[in-house]
Amino acid sequence: MLDAAPPEFDAADGAEIAASCFGFRGSSTGLPSERDQNFLLSAEDGGKAILKISNASEQVEVVEMEIAAALHAKRVDPDLPIAMPWRPPDAAASGAAAHHVSFEGPGGDRHLIRVYDFMPGAPLTDPLSLDHDALWEFGRVLARLGKALRGFFHPAAGRPLLWDIQHAAELRPLAVKVADPERRALLGRALDGFEERVLPRWPLLRSQVIHGDLSIDNVTLDGEQRISGIIDFGDMSHTALMADITSAWASVVWSHRGEKLYRAAAALLDGYRTVTPLEEIELEMLADLFAARAAASAAISAVRVAEHPDNTYIAAFDTNAWPLLELLDELGPEEAARRFGARSYSSSASIDELLERRVRNLGPALMAPTYSRPLHLVRGEGVWMSDPEGRRYLDAYNNVPVVGHSHPRVLEALARQARTLNTNMRYLHEAVLELAERVVDSMPADSGLDTVMFVNSGSEANDLAWRIATAHSGDTGGLASDYAYHGISSVIADLSPEGSSAPMPANVDRFPPPDAEGKRPAGGFEAALQRLDDRGVRLAAVLVDGYFTSDGVYPPSSTYLEEIVRLTHEAGALYVADEVQAGHGRSGEHLWSFAASGIRPDIVTLGKPMGNGYPVAALVTRREIVEGLSHLREFFSTFGGNPPAAVTALTVLDVIEDEQLVARAAEVGAILRDGITGLAHSHPAIGAVRGWGQMTGVEIATGDGSTPDPELADRIKNGLREQGVLVGTTGPADNVLKVRPPLVFGAGHAEILLAALGAVLSELS
Repeated sequence: MLDAAPPEFDAADGAEIAASCFGFRGSSTGLPSERDQNFLLSAEDGGKAILKISNASEQVEVVEMEIAAALHAKRVDPDLPIAMPWRPPDAAASGAAAHHVSFEGPGGDRHLIRVYDFMPGAPLTDPLSLDHDALWEFGRVLARLGKALRGFFHPAAGRPLLWDIQHAAELRPLAVKVADPERRALLGRALDGFEERVLPRWPLLRSQVIHGDLSIDNVTLDGEQRISGIIDFGDMSHTALMADITSAWASVVWSHRGEKLYRAAAALLDGYRTVTPLEEIELEMLADLFAARAAASAAISAVRVAEHPDNTYIAAFDTNAWPLLELLDELGPEEAARRFGARSYSSSASIDELLERRVRNLGPALMAPTYSRPLHLVRGEGVWMSDPEGRRYLDAYNNVPVVGHSHPRVLEALARQARTLNTNMRYLHEAVLELAERVVDSMPADSGLDTVMFVNSGSEANDLAWRIATAHSGDTGGLASDYAYHGISSVIADLSPEGSSAPMPANVDRFPPPDAEGKRPAGGFEAALQRLDDRGVRLAAVLVDGYFTSDGVYPPSSTYLEEIVRLTHEAGALYVADEVQAGHGRSGEHLWSFAASGIRPDIVTLGKPMGNGYPVAALVTRREIVEGLSHLREFFSTFGGNPPAAVTALTVLDVIEDEQLVARAAEVGAILRDGITGLAHSHPAIGAVRGWGQMTGVEIATGDGSTPDPELADRIKNGLREQGVLVGTTGPADNVLKVRPPLVFGAGHAEILLAALGAVLSELS
């Protein structure tokens, strides 16, 4: 078809054809087109229509597809401003479905003739006049049209249309005809990139029948520069959905220059994404797809301009394509995609470069990377994380993605609600109320815990617990275990001695964690109370991590916790059960670790595992306790409990229940500890193995096992990293291997960890 000359009817011919074939009587005016011929029809009564005379080489099946697609899209989305085809009078009278007729031209060629509704508005003559909002709306309409065509198919959609970027590799014969050697080389590099980076992964892209050319020549705009008419379906094909974006960009965006080009591209893309979110692979390939579209325009136009030098429509493509190809060649695909609004972080930056930027921009107070050879991670799925080269690492450390990295149901729920509404709790929303009810129902029936307050993190939850406790008691004293971690707020940092060398304030003291059997005489706690009393401080709150994780993983016995609760209440204070690390089923017995002991905490705090990493956290207490705070001031957290957070947290609870992750935590945790205990028989560096459910601490010691060996623990941790298994270290001496994986960690994963640990211990012995 590209070799065929466009039809050559004049305006008088157009008027005569419209009258004889469709009964429209009036004048006609020529309109621009590449391979067909279009006329504006105007009747004396003011009525207007569009006459379309197809290229003689056009197949009747293709014309019928274009007509059927317009009718289908309008039926699916009636508000789309699509120009509808007319039925010829003979077809209308007979009841036939045809919307076209065949007409013989002066040279004997037969042409298919159609008439379409005239759409209100005016053609866009200057793409530079489109502001951000107009470009955004252009993208929205483009996505709506693609969505309306999602269920449409026609056999003619498989035609080999060279404008369709899936055929970009077939542009090579045209590329060699480009006279300028620099331009020819530029075109070759663009096609090389398509063949190397896109073509092998083309089948992974979403594909359907698309419009293919929602360009400034195929739409009309109203006075506010919004699309008021879609007037041509002549470039349809079954191809990648992304081809719709690149063709629209090619028309609307590429006449811009500099920063305006990037802003225009991003605005159109953002509007598109409000209707149809893009998949990651589409974002990764975006710049190469755009380059392929520019290459098609450059190659086809260069040849067509030489053949048809008087066709100004074709010449415009040749003028605009080359500057864009030069820009894309200069930027490279990753930087170009970023500038067009498709940011991706699967970069090839070196570890040294990333470390230098980290130190320079994030400052010296930030905790150093976990491993001596830091990890650069770009993807997570289930219990696996991957680096830019695609090497996978078994995650046996991170508790925040409690139901696994990138859980599909959780991500889908979050994205769906984020696209719908994201606001705060000044307004009513069902999701946050349902979440509060679910959390309350999950607490032990006799706990009396009936009130939920939502925040964004465990630190905020513990900080709020402190505010409630001081308001409730009127006192200011706080107790935490010797090496606890409860958060980063100013007050809670004082109750988080892990990793801190700051002096302990006068209103805070510490008590020892349980011993290896989960017990310890209450004397240590009583001594801490006495030290506060000696300083004239009365106790307001005690914060307890249900695993004493940072102390070295010491699961407490019921008697230990019962004694702490009793002494706390006798002092007139509140007991805060910090379930950030211990909760959401990690114990393998209950959703919340404190439930196993039968104690009745006054406050329970939950952290980001609640949202599988999305910022959502909560405090649960009894109504009479929180009343003390309400008398002092209203509580409000701007985005605590926002709708996406609430929907995400509800979905996490659903997944834990549906996948029976509490039971899995018990089963797999036991397998893991049994396996590590077995390794201890041949590797004396392994001391005590402690744990409960899916939380395990492994003492690394020397001599008779009584001397902590943090250096060896660090070498084991880094050796496991080299084996592709990630664990951490904890405890006052940092000599306890901390194994705290997502709860989807299975028996097979435990075997991988055990094999890697055995190999590392053998290598280091």
